[in-house]
This record gives sequence, C-alpha cells and structure tokens, in this order.
Amino acid sequence: MRNIIKFLNILLILSFLSIQNISSEEKTIIEKDHEWNFYSGMFDFSDDGKKASLFGIQHQNENLTRESFLGTLSPVTGFMITADSATYAYTGVQAQYKIGKLNIIPSFTPGLYGEGNGKDLGHIIEFKSEVQLSFDIFSNSELGFSYNHLSNASLGDKNPGANSYMFNFLKKF
Repeated sequence: MRNIIKFLNILLILSFLSIQNISSEEKTIIEKDHEWNFYSGMFDFSDDGKKASLFGIQHQNENLTRESFLGTLSPVTGFMITADSATYAYTGVQAQYKIGKLNIIPSFTPGLYGEGNGKDLGHIIEFKSEVQLSFDIFSNSELGFSYNHLSNASLGDKNPGANSYMFNFLKKF
C-alpha cells in the first residue's frame, strides 16, 4: 500500500512539473483540454467494520464533451485505492449542470473492483453512481464534495454495496 501511495505521489508531482515546462503559447492552445479530479475521503463510511480512507484521481477530456437534452455530457475515467488496498478502476459518463458558480455533476461509471484487504463487494464488476457538488474558485479550478455508491447490481452471490464520500479538487490543464 505504501509503495502505491508513493507511486501516486510521484506521478502527481511529475504531472505538475511537466505542465510547468509548457510554453505560454502552448498552454493557451491546450488550456481546457483536460480536467483532472483529485479526491480523498472515506470508503464505505456506513460500515464500521470495513470503512477505510481512500485516494483517487479522475480524468475528463474536455474535447469529448457534448451538449444533449440530458445536459453537458462527457466521458470520465478514473482510479481509486483505499487504505486497505482495495482498488477500483472505472470509466463511464458524467453530466454537468451549472448554476452560477455551482456545478452539479452526476455520473455513472462501471468498473473493475479489487478487494485487496478491504470489503468483499461480491463481484469484480461494480457500478458506481455518484453525485458531486463543486464551486468554481478560479477560471480553471473547482473545490467540491461528492457521494457515491458502489454496487454489483446482483451479479454476484452477494451485493453488500459501499457508500463513500470524498472531497474533490478539480483542475483544468
């Protein structure tokens, strides 16, 4: 677990350093191409026996955003890991609704869950339903709070599910 956290921290630092090396002209061209969501919180907070802290990262490609009758839709891909070495890698879709500086972002992301030393959710395939509230703090940054539920939709013999909350920092690069 510590090696994975070290790796994620190094990856995060290298990402920020590589962005600093981009010229201002290139930055203007790609300024809003990608949004990264860095989040941390509590996995399965409603289960005293299996709750664990979590850390995750999510990517949204702004070039793939589409307007529809359901709102502004875009694909998202992400990865999270808990203190108990449970992992979840996912990809799916999110909608975005803006009300002034407030953003309401529901999402649905199927993915693959690895139990590690954490909670047995009953199947490797899990579905994450999430809602996130965030506030624009700068033109390219947001702070937010999100809540999600993981479930295998009864694909496995058991389906205990997991409820989690996270604090989010979103940055467009």
